[in-house]
Amino acid sequence: MENNVFGNYLVVIVGAGPSGIATSALLNSMSIPNIVFEREDCCASLWKKRSYDRLCLHLAKNFCSLPMMPHSFRTATFMSKDKFADYVDKYVTRFNVNPRYCHNVESALYEEANQKWKIEVKNTEVTDGEDSLQVYYADFLVIATGENSRPVIPELPGIGTFKGNVMHAQDYKCGASFKDQTVLVVGCGNSGMEISNDLAESGAHASIVVRSQVHVLSRELVRLGMVLLDYLPMNIVDRFILYLAKFSYGDLPSYGISPPVEGPFFFKALTGKTPVIDRGTVKKIRSGKIKVFSLVETIRHNIVEFKNGSIQRVDAIVMATGYRSVAHKWLKDYKVILDENDKPKNKYPEHWKGEKGVYCVGFSGKGIPGISFDSTAVANDIHQILLVKTGNAAREV
Repeated sequence: MENNVFGNYLVVIVGAGPSGIATSALLNSMSIPNIVFEREDCCASLWKKRSYDRLCLHLAKNFCSLPMMPHSFRTATFMSKDKFADYVDKYVTRFNVNPRYCHNVESALYEEANQKWKIEVKNTEVTDGEDSLQVYYADFLVIATGENSRPVIPELPGIGTFKGNVMHAQDYKCGASFKDQTVLVVGCGNSGMEISNDLAESGAHASIVVRSQVHVLSRELVRLGMVLLDYLPMNIVDRFILYLAKFSYGDLPSYGISPPVEGPFFFKALTGKTPVIDRGTVKKIRSGKIKVFSLVETIRHNIVEFKNGSIQRVDAIVMATGYRSVAHKWLKDYKVILDENDKPKNKYPEHWKGEKGVYCVGFSGKGIPGISFDSTAVANDIHQILLVKTGNAAREV
């Protein structure tokens, strides 16, 4: 083996977000040795470093706990991102999860000869390029980098001529620095709607580009729907929630925001796209404080022309255009578990397991509840495989 081999482990986990630490915690509870690699210098970096200040969990706390550690009854029903980050830190300490921070996985390849995964890891804290590269071997590999690894930034026509500030939502913190500026938010998902609301409350002239159909619901309606799904068929729940939503959001198509044909929960299951949670944005759209535009036709310096013929002068653009996974770039045998778009190749609920001892956690599009499901399924599967191996070895003796 190579001189820079740093160790053999039963399980290597890539990523120390909620997906990775939940899987490690469960494996620790089963006394299964594992190691977690994280490219950032902290766990849950998306929550701690790449989210706007006013972000709150859109689901009630009873749907947002990781395995083995429910939230305290004292915790607010809808948690702030800082409260959730504190919860994650306590979780890591309680279950003795010890990620190797500043360790970026460069490649992972399954070696048929010894039936192990070879993982090449770069320690970004080491300045010497040769010494920074480390090699690990593992029987099992868990991809826990999730669906939000890299920002998606569309190439808007003429964006190269724009003279103002252009940023992705991951770099947006609050609207105070945009006071009195005209800011265009591209994307009408939860981030886009909430950032436009924050901008308007901070004294900016906010507008939003609606690129696709979305369901808009209150947090309370989403919570009610998720409770009802435990007792009623999805189509019944969808019809009931849409009936209630019609009283608050039935006029949105007249403002340029149209819902999909499918109900909100079926649409989520079908596409992975969650309903937009309204926390004051709709009221500002109705009052004119937030303008709604269609797709961008072109940008000429600070003038934005839209498909519907509207024109607006803009000082800054925030791209609330989402994220994507980039696991295929380092997972050389990605087809054993993922497709070309970094989505699980197996359908839910068997999506988490691939071939040759590889698993994925947090790729179901179901948020934190999906992470809890995936991590539990993965840990239990590894545990069962090891029990069978131990039993076979004992019989051979």
